[in-house]
Amino acid sequence: MSKHALLVVTHPRPDSLTAQLAERARVRLAEDGYSVDVLDLHAEDFDPRMIPADEPDWADLDKEYSPEVRAHMRRVEAADTIVVVFPLWWFGLPAILKGWVDRVWNNGFAYGRRVPRLRGKRMLWLGLVAYEEAEFAELGWHEMVGRQLRVGISEYCGIEDAKVHFVYDSLKAGANALKEVDVALGTLRV
Repeated sequence: MSKHALLVVTHPRPDSLTAQLAERARVRLAEDGYSVDVLDLHAEDFDPRMIPADEPDWADLDKEYSPEVRAHMRRVEAADTIVVVFPLWWFGLPAILKGWVDRVWNNGFAYGRRVPRLRGKRMLWLGLVAYEEAEFAELGWHEMVGRQLRVGISEYCGIEDAKVHFVYDSLKAGANALKEVDVALGTLRV
């Protein structure tokens, strides 16, 4: 049985630590037997702005969204596992990633149906945080941000096997942060 992962990466610089961690995740997923579809939102020039064609229609679960969004929906649907690698900015998702969730994870596709289309998928949110772990936890951000990603997005969309892993002290972590990818991906192994 083949395994397919969608690896979503979001950072404007291709030489960023975020990009390095995403590349490490790509290699590790491939070594674990996954075919990997890399979705670099910046490199693919994804437009995060909501347009009328992609606004949810609460009365029509079968609304046909824009061609760009339908193409992204197919990529999400094709994946058994979704791994998202991103920097945490202002204690949330970068605008381009938030816009991707807003436009692509839409009513009738990711939520709104009695049986969610994304049920049975596995998900890993891998976020880079400038704070040290103790301070981040003390301030309550670990739980708040983790809950938003795990419950507010993943579980709301039917993905019950969702994990959140933070790479702390990311401004100083350097190559040591690469080890965190292995730890995080280890949570996906059955």
